[in-house]
Amino acid sequence: MAFSLGGSGVHATLDAVTERLCRPESLDAVWHRQAHGAPMPSLETLREVMGRLRAAIFPGYFGPVRVGRESMRYHLAANLDTILRRLGEQIVSGLCFDCADGEDDSGPCGRCEERGLSAALAFMERLPEIRRLLAGDATAAYEGDPAARSPGETIFCYPSLTAMFHHRVAHELYRLKVPLIPRIIAEMAHSATGIDIHPGATIGEEFFIDHGTGVVIGETCVIGRGCRLYQGVTLGALSFPKNPDGTLTKGIPRHPVLCDDVTVYAGATILGRVTIGKGAVIGGNVWITEDVPPGAHISQKGNSKGRKP
Repeated sequence: MAFSLGGSGVHATLDAVTERLCRPESLDAVWHRQAHGAPMPSLETLREVMGRLRAAIFPGYFGPVRVGRESMRYHLAANLDTILRRLGEQIVSGLCFDCADGEDDSGPCGRCEERGLSAALAFMERLPEIRRLLAGDATAAYEGDPAARSPGETIFCYPSLTAMFHHRVAHELYRLKVPLIPRIIAEMAHSATGIDIHPGATIGEEFFIDHGTGVVIGETCVIGRGCRLYQGVTLGALSFPKNPDGTLTKGIPRHPVLCDDVTVYAGATILGRVTIGKGAVIGGNVWITEDVPPGAHISQKGNSKGRKP
């Protein structure tokens, strides 16, 4: 059945809605004009970049062509060239999104373009280290889950590896002080896996999130080597200090520190800048707001200090 838009009443209604949506008081809270007339960051392009990066880091698993070791150099060089150009453009768009130098339409300023190219090249130089870290994450997933048949299975199938692939990429861009783009990349993984990792979180080698759904890892978290989380774990902030003008204070350490070899079971909540000592085990559904000593086992019934968390 066709939907007819005829009649003066319909057009009058649309005209009235258009007028209301164009009112300054309606636009002020959501309006953003890119500085220098640069294009906004593109979600579609960033998805393409992440797909290309995944094929570069895990050759043979992903991508439109079969890659052998004898042909890898050719395919990889062509792919990396495209990644550099696409990512560089998106970094410049992110810099212009964050830039306060004006709203003229002359195109990206030289400063943003120079910073964007420099950041893109610095990121590309980190790709071998990102691969090394992700290979360790895949090994940790295989060794930590008796249901896994091989590290390759974890690369293909496990939400932990998807989330950590995005995080390892986003964290490097975050370290390079690229605005906006790292958060977009992180939220791609969040939407796909239910694992929410802020790109600012520092995560050590051989990290594994078992099952994963509902895990939250805050911006200033520091996680050591060989740590393991289960579904529903929150590593969050206990409170949010405010500035004299009432706005939230940004950038201060406010999330937990997990030392090496810490295990946190399902549903546990750890809040504030507390330290969980090396080798500690945090049981399911507990609430932690104080430091935990190395090797301690914390459960709902009590902990190694004899008090409930």
